[in-house]
Amino acid sequence: MEHIRRNERLAAMTRMLTETPNRSHALAAFCDAFGAAKSTVSEDLDIIRTALDRFSLGRLETLPGASGGVRYRPVMPRAEGYAAVLSLCERLSEPGRVLPGGLLYLADLIADPAVIGQMGRVLASEYFDAEPDFVLTMETQGIPLAMMTANALSVPVVIARRSSKAYEGPAVHISYLAGHQFKTMSLSRRLVKPGQRALLVDDVLRSGGTAGGMMDLMREFSAEVVGTAMLVGTEEACLRYAGAIKPLMVLEEADAQSGRAKLRPGDWLKV
Repeated sequence: MEHIRRNERLAAMTRMLTETPNRSHALAAFCDAFGAAKSTVSEDLDIIRTALDRFSLGRLETLPGASGGVRYRPVMPRAEGYAAVLSLCERLSEPGRVLPGGLLYLADLIADPAVIGQMGRVLASEYFDAEPDFVLTMETQGIPLAMMTANALSVPVVIARRSSKAYEGPAVHISYLAGHQFKTMSLSRRLVKPGQRALLVDDVLRSGGTAGGMMDLMREFSAEVVGTAMLVGTEEACLRYAGAIKPLMVLEEADAQSGRAKLRPGDWLKV
């Protein structure tokens, strides 16, 4: 094998680790890939770990045991997460964000990979230790945030639908109350196994009906809910579900006449 210089090896190993967050990499795999001794690879990983810690770019963890190795977790420091969410609150407080009926316009930010990717990393940082097996969301606005959170956690995204699709096979259906209306939520039986751990993620918390529906749905599957998080929650709803649901942002007020909204980061993000 052609000799590989340390700086090249460090760059390649860092890329391999950061592109596969929360996944275990055996040291032997790096040894084979770069034709390096185990001691050399260990030294390289120490250099990468130090650099990640110094610049708050995540955490490199050593996994013990015969099947162990290393994994990269894109953990965002609480203070950095708070600052990122605060910046997004300021963007959403710009004039013209409030639609008729007091609804907050979020579509452009939800569709921005840089913004929603950062928010997914903030949420994942909170739930790494909970070790969810999948992220559950409700179609359709919650999918981007759920996808980015799941990517950082390296788990699948499971999408509950308003009606089942024939190509998904047999499904479980439940009815739930959202606002003053009864709605239906369905999920393929093949997507969740009893005993699995679910992280619930959605876009907006208003009455809490959808979040409650997803919790009921997980009970039907005998799955454990390890947390529930939202992109935005109204002040009233956040007070009602204090501690049970974690919103990234709290909507304090929305003035349809002026088109202005006032938001703040969720209280759980405070250092």
